[in-house]
Parts: sequence; structure tokens; C-alpha cells
Amino acid sequence: MLTGFDHIVLVVEDVSRSVAFYSGLLDMEPVEYAPGKWSLHFGKNKISLQQVGNVPPIAAGTVPGSGNFCILSSTPIAELVLRLKAKGIAIVAGPDERIGATGPIQSVYFKDPDGNLVEISNPIA
Repeated sequence: MLTGFDHIVLVVEDVSRSVAFYSGLLDMEPVEYAPGKWSLHFGKNKISLQQVGNVPPIAAGTVPGSGNFCILSSTPIAELVLRLKAKGIAIVAGPDERIGATGPIQSVYFKDPDGNLVEISNPIA
């Protein structure tokens, strides 16, 4: 029986740029778990970053900008929208109501520096 995600992996053009983006915008904690190998932590979740051109053979063909994922947040979406606008990050869609894995959610969508589609959502009670 499947129980949940352990982590996701994003292939990026510039690991340090991605670390700065996600830690600065969403307060994810960057961790260098091996020399030059970084992951971003939040709650009990992790996004591993792989530098394009240094992708292991098992992940061959994975390219920057091919990610599309949703993260739940306790920060109100209205506050996240203000943070995105203050940092000059274009909103692709939202805030809109959607149906997520946990039920109804309110979501806002934007792209990271590599073009990955990031959805941040608040559960709707």
C-alpha cells in the first residue's frame, strides 16, 4: 500500500539560483547533503535539486522546467500573493478553488526560475 511521497527531484539550470529562490520566497530550508548536492526541506518534505548535465543515468531525459507540483501551506494565499507580487514573480493562475488530494483547496500558481509550475494551496475547511 502506498503511503505518501518521500521527495521529488527537480533538474535545474543553476542549483544556487534555485536554492535562493525557494528559500527566499517560501522559507524552505536548504541543506547541502553532499558536496555540491542540495535539497530543500519544509515540514517532513524534501525537494532534491539536480544540476542539468549532472543527472544520474536513471533520470536521463529529465530537463529543467518539466516539474509541476503542489505544496500545501498554512500561510494564507492572500499573503502569498502579496509576497509573489513584491518579489516581481508573475502569477500564472489563481487564486482559484481546486480539488486536491486532501479535499478542496485554494491555489495560486507561478513559475520558478527554470519554468517549473509551482502551485501553493491552502486547504479549505
